[in-house]
Amino acid sequence: MRKIYLVPALVGLLTSVAAGPLAAQGAVPKQKTAPRAAAAGAAPAAAAGATPTAAAETPAVPGEEKAIKAIDGFRSAKFGMSETDVRAAITKDFSAKPDAIKIQDNASELTRSLLLSAPELLPNGGTAELSYVFGYKSKSLIQVGAVWSKGTDTAMTAEKLFSNANILRAHFMGEGFKPDSVAVNMPVAGGIVMFRGSDAKDRSVILLLQGTFENKENNQRVLTPTSLLLFYVADAKSPDIFKLPPGQF
Repeated sequence: MRKIYLVPALVGLLTSVAAGPLAAQGAVPKQKTAPRAAAAGAAPAAAAGATPTAAAETPAVPGEEKAIKAIDGFRSAKFGMSETDVRAAITKDFSAKPDAIKIQDNASELTRSLLLSAPELLPNGGTAELSYVFGYKSKSLIQVGAVWSKGTDTAMTAEKLFSNANILRAHFMGEGFKPDSVAVNMPVAGGIVMFRGSDAKDRSVILLLQGTFENKENNQRVLTPTSLLLFYVADAKSPDIFKLPPGQF
């Protein structure tokens, strides 16, 4: 079973993509077929050998300002819920039997997670693994994650991961997050942040395509995807995990 070490890693991601709309700079996903076009406002990820373009902001239309989307959890599971309530939400959303929901404790963060295998979480996207993370002090839901990889679905391919990432990025680009929080196609260590956005309370969605980079012609770095991670986070900057008090060591 995969260890859940998701919350603290997001702090670095939020720091690295804290600027406004961004596009990948010299890093593109590797694929065999042309990608789907992204939604307005996103820079489409280029095929291998192409030059990535800057992300374009959708011009505002007077009188049609879109309300900022609220990020309160994932489907029926809401931030702040107890484990009992989240189990009920999982059963409601996925008709999951009790023995299909696995428990995982994190010995270093002192958090607890519920894990569920979810076939076709994204239509035609293959099987993903969902993780519902409960805080160290609050014992309530602080994060929901979804992972697609060979580990969650042996039939998963790099092309499928890239397709899933494109579909989700296009969806999130039309959802109405805080404009100054949105970033797309941003290279980070080991992958590309395909999308990042926050709501008015700084709760965040992060879509991360992970893989291995290769240097191609013209010093272009090409990413071969190995996993796709999607996070819904209540507080990525100050997560409810165990930390040693100052001055003890």
